[in-house]
Amino acid sequence: MEIMSVPMETPEGANLIIGQTHFIKSVEDLYEAVISSVPGVRFGLAFNEASGPCLVRAESNDEGLRQAAIRNAQAIGSGHVFVVVVQNAFPINLLRAIREVPEVCSIFCATANPVEVIVTQGSQGRGVLGVIDGLSPKGVETASDVAARKEMLRNFGYKL
Repeated sequence: MEIMSVPMETPEGANLIIGQTHFIKSVEDLYEAVISSVPGVRFGLAFNEASGPCLVRAESNDEGLRQAAIRNAQAIGSGHVFVVVVQNAFPINLLRAIREVPEVCSIFCATANPVEVIVTQGSQGRGVLGVIDGLSPKGVETASDVAARKEMLRNFGYKL
């Protein structure tokens, strides 16, 4: 088997959600989950079908984000993987609805950080082993770092 790192494309101001699902209707169900979660959300999603014609299935309400999702899904190349590229919402606002889609098996990451998907190539195709989400830690937070974290959460509207 060959193991490779596949860098993801994250458009400016966007977040990625990458996961695994198992049924062709996942495209419609994921679309409904995202569109009904946050008013004004802009997104594109792509799903790699793993049987039959093995197509990349895609939906969106933003063509540029749709194309980014397709490019990422194609680069991963693993069946039953989905990629959602989202703007005007944080993944935290979407993950509950995405997890509740009956055919979703797992979520590998939800982030605005640079992402590399670790993929293995076997005789029948590719599979996702995991992701590298962002950078390695550089130290432990100090009291001023804690204050900055809490202020950022307040600025985002997640804390009082």
